[in-house]
Amino acid sequence: MPRYDYDLITIGAGSGGVRASRLAGSYGARVAVIEEIREGGTCVLRGCVPKKLLVYGSHVGEELADAEGYGWTIGPATHDWAAMIAAKNRELDRLHGIYVSLLENAGVHRYRGRGVVRDAHTVEVGDRVLTGERILIAVGGWPSLPRVPGIELALTSNEALELPVRPERIVIVGSGYIAVEFASIFRGFGSEVDLVFRAERPLRGFDEDVRVMLGDELAKKGIRLHPGLLPAEIGQDGSGVRTRLTSGQTLHADAIMYATGRLPNTRGLGLSEAGVALTTKGAVQVDGWSRSSVPSIHAIGDVTDRLNLTPVAIAEGRAFAETVYNSNPMTADHEDVPSAVFSQPPVASVGLAEHDARERYGEVDVYVAGFRPMKYTLTRNQERGMQKLIVDRASQRVVGAHMVGVDAAEIIQGIAIAVRMKATKADFDATVGVHPTAAEEFVTMRDRRPDPVRQVAAAQ
Repeated sequence: MPRYDYDLITIGAGSGGVRASRLAGSYGARVAVIEEIREGGTCVLRGCVPKKLLVYGSHVGEELADAEGYGWTIGPATHDWAAMIAAKNRELDRLHGIYVSLLENAGVHRYRGRGVVRDAHTVEVGDRVLTGERILIAVGGWPSLPRVPGIELALTSNEALELPVRPERIVIVGSGYIAVEFASIFRGFGSEVDLVFRAERPLRGFDEDVRVMLGDELAKKGIRLHPGLLPAEIGQDGSGVRTRLTSGQTLHADAIMYATGRLPNTRGLGLSEAGVALTTKGAVQVDGWSRSSVPSIHAIGDVTDRLNLTPVAIAEGRAFAETVYNSNPMTADHEDVPSAVFSQPPVASVGLAEHDARERYGEVDVYVAGFRPMKYTLTRNQERGMQKLIVDRASQRVVGAHMVGVDAAEIIQGIAIAVRMKATKADFDATVGVHPTAAEEFVTMRDRRPDPVRQVAAAQ
């Protein structure tokens, strides 16, 4: 008789947990998955997928306006927010069904509820007690809210995706990718948007040229930026809310949304009591093989707070399953991972920002191209784009590529292959561009930006 009920108990059925569990099941392991809400996790149900659908919808109004420049006459357009949300929910139901099928086809047993770890091999879910040779923690993250008077009136991205009615005016707090994406979504649908954030510019941690360009473009779209400020107090204002900022200014809106960060969803999971080491944020501390301080307990995805991206969680889940259940040891590589921000205009990057590249390599060469997308040349749309390459001067390897503009995410995906293969600037220069496209800018940039260190030295 087996010593344990299962070879693997996975807590959390998001993208990473599902990948690890179904692969382990396909390799012959006896697997159980415990999910508190619905299979699919943050990305499918509360993040990437529904958000991207709303991004597509919010851009239609601008495309209709641009069509006039191409000779189209289109009558007054109206938008049915409730119909869109209903359509979005139908798609999420479909994707949830796919995730369930993936698990069931791999022979994985599903349990509904909050899994609580009792010891190195035991998990409670409701009134059931399950034992497993290994436990995999894949519960992801959850929006966090600061202690501000009236914070109970605020929405998070979870609720923003389910609003039955679009707010005519909304205050969004934060400057990360979730904040600027939702600011772009609501503005695209016609809402008045105030973006309040503590930093000097949006997207802290991104390349500085990207931050400057995106801030300018958001403002051109009509989003009111309030840098260097935070809400001091939130109060009810009739059927809406009023937000008093640290500057003393008061903003009146139908809703306020916070997008100021997410924390690992480990509260009440019993990990500390079971001896699992956590960070001050509550993230599970793991090594390169996703092993926690308890040998039988592993963790992947956002709950580890390493690189919080869905494809990374999937890669970590695969690496875990291959290593443990397929005699194929591998680790997930967290270097040169491409990412995108689906703001309007979108942002995409791979590799290092300029400030990080200078810190790591010392001397770097920087190439920048600014442009107005060709599709807007016959329209009144004044949106602009930017592309940037950062090159290690010593090796001439391209160590960073960044883009703001139409199709940025689609373009950077291809550039990421070259960056991961350690392509040099000469390799980029030798590549023939596809004309006329924005993507060809990456292989036609020839003029280096003047080196700031040399400029300072020359002026002394």
